[in-house]
Amino acid sequence: MEKSRLESLLGIYKGGLIDDVLPFWLKHSLDHEYGGFMTCVDRDGSLLDTDKGGWQQGRAIWTYANMWNFHEQKPEYLDAAKLSMRFMDENMFDSDGRMFFQLTKDGKPIRKRRYTFTETFGAIASASFARATGNDFYADRARNLIDLILKYNNTPGLVEPKFTGVRPAKGIGTPMIMMATCQELRAALDTDEWDDLIMRCIDEIEKDFVKPELEVCMEQVSPEGEIIEHIDGQTLNPGHAIEASWFILHEARYRNNDKRLIDLGLNILNWMWARGIDKEFGGLMYFVGLNGKPVQEYWQDMKFWWPHNEAIIATLYAYAMTGEKKYAEMHQQVHDWAYKFFPDAEHGDWFGYLRRDGQISQPSKGNIFKGPFHLPRMQLMCWKLCEDMLAGKFDKVKFKD
Repeated sequence: MEKSRLESLLGIYKGGLIDDVLPFWLKHSLDHEYGGFMTCVDRDGSLLDTDKGGWQQGRAIWTYANMWNFHEQKPEYLDAAKLSMRFMDENMFDSDGRMFFQLTKDGKPIRKRRYTFTETFGAIASASFARATGNDFYADRARNLIDLILKYNNTPGLVEPKFTGVRPAKGIGTPMIMMATCQELRAALDTDEWDDLIMRCIDEIEKDFVKPELEVCMEQVSPEGEIIEHIDGQTLNPGHAIEASWFILHEARYRNNDKRLIDLGLNILNWMWARGIDKEFGGLMYFVGLNGKPVQEYWQDMKFWWPHNEAIIATLYAYAMTGEKKYAEMHQQVHDWAYKFFPDAEHGDWFGYLRRDGQISQPSKGNIFKGPFHLPRMQLMCWKLCEDMLAGKFDKVKFKD
């Protein structure tokens, strides 16, 4: 990759984050009456619905508190994090310590989810907010949430199961989100207390979900790590596995460029890129079948924003860690496709949902699943990767004199 290309990318990621995406959500989604973010917004930022997603409150707090903590202390960043934390404090915790997934504008709970992803986003929000405000209450909450998540994840029967016991399964989402959550808590709280847990998550992914003989990272397997010979077990989500690949590369960098972790992360990226890339239209398919056969999900060939965000990070991280030309080419391929179709030059931010050929499927900018997280995280990670490469912090990346 030419130095001029990296400099250009740095400007795209940093400028897009600071001048477009962060201001878009501050302008359109903050609820100054009850607190929190209302992320169900149309193309122009006008409200489609006032319900609030629990994931998006935690994610938004992390995004803006993280910007305050590590990058630029703009008052509006901390103000937004405080406003959303007020809503979280007052409304989002149930009597059992778990968190609600969807709430009304004024904080009445609509539902919880069986799995503990809302709590993981509550944990990263609390840790980042603790650092931003110096309030140890939120650091303690982050730690308590990790303990609660582990309790629920590791205690069968604590929550009524969605399925019977006829065909038990587990998904890669649990270990990968725990890995990423603990990485964020480590950064925010300056502690290595979850380093062993991070490695246990990586070990589980490698042992149970990574299948070198098939060159695949599975989305779902049996509790023992076996492939399930039914359509749900055969369904792959390339973007999800690629997200896990850069979490692993990030951990490899933290652990002094651990070769085992670099190789693992690169293998997952290589295999799932090959399976997921759309050779006809470009971009990443949402679902593909393990053996190339059809899957059940009817949105299988749509192009969602977040897998492209994750692939942009993963390919750039792979280039930074290896200096290999093929990763620069992969990064350019996914970056150029995503930046051709997803950004909205008129109103800002990105569309979330495209048809296979890149045409807009529906133009809204947010819902209870899409808000200020995947896109700004990508822009921030890639800004910093470009900056570090240009500063010579990655030994494998060389520039011509």
